[in-house]
Amino acid sequence: MAKTAFVTGATGFLGRQVLQALDKAAWTAIGTGFSRAKPPSILKIDLEDQDAIEAALDETKPQVIIHCAANRFPDKCDSDPDSTRALNIAASRRLATAAHSRSILLLYLSTDYVFSGAPGESPYETSSTTNPPNLYGQTKLAGEKAVLEVCEHTGLAVVLRIPVLYGHVETNAESAVNVLVDAVWKASSSSGENEGAGAKIEMDDWSVRYPTNTEDVARVIVEIADRYLIVGEARVSMPKVLQFSAEQRFTKYQICEVFAEILGLPLSGMVGKGEDKEAKIARPYDTHLSTKVLRDLGVDVRTVDFTDWWYVFPERHLDSCC
Repeated sequence: MAKTAFVTGATGFLGRQVLQALDKAAWTAIGTGFSRAKPPSILKIDLEDQDAIEAALDETKPQVIIHCAANRFPDKCDSDPDSTRALNIAASRRLATAAHSRSILLLYLSTDYVFSGAPGESPYETSSTTNPPNLYGQTKLAGEKAVLEVCEHTGLAVVLRIPVLYGHVETNAESAVNVLVDAVWKASSSSGENEGAGAKIEMDDWSVRYPTNTEDVARVIVEIADRYLIVGEARVSMPKVLQFSAEQRFTKYQICEVFAEILGLPLSGMVGKGEDKEAKIARPYDTHLSTKVLRDLGVDVRTVDFTDWWYVFPERHLDSCC
């Protein structure tokens, strides 16, 4: 049977990889975007326009909507809360409403930031108590609740929580992990002049992250779509919230150490720092996600080794943007 997926945020960091994974798995992928959309390859759709959403779905007739579009940077969320709520919550509800009325499966991408990340709490199960530390996590959790509420008792909405991502980028700034490459280059270029002077780049060496490759996430997304489609209406009894994450843990400073070693650069121009209790935007200490529910479904949760991946792709991703 021919399978068609409608992907929002298809011009973005994860969305581009999802399109590739769908193509590899012999799906027809309909990518959508807005500011970076390039019709006809990527449809330009305003997710604040219910009529435009419904018209696109009626024309393309997908079996699955993969909702990647989001405001996913905590700093940007706080600087523009209204547009963040519009995209992360209201647009998600619109998509769910359109999906529900057409019996289309909606896969909503969420985040580990729905949890507080307080020391000693992780790993978090899908059923663990949520308590987002900042607006980004709050809006993504509200988006979860919106899509699950609209599609209640139908099994047509599935949430997939994921952690910080790295992988193939157009610019390092697309990823909170890839962008650390630029910090390493900057620290190395100032190592000599800063040595002994105390003017070093400070890098978080407190909060723990589980960087996960977009290729692995995209593969899991496609596998989830396949599994939930094949069971048909029986999916009403399947889990509504799933979680996927790599298991390797790093602080930002430790990631920079990995990059410096691969590049053969000194890191004396950088220093690790502890918890920033004066930070304007609260960030969690450790939001490690349990993958138990996915494993129970038989989904392959293995991930590429973090350091190995960077050794394989140094010429593409370890250059500085500056």
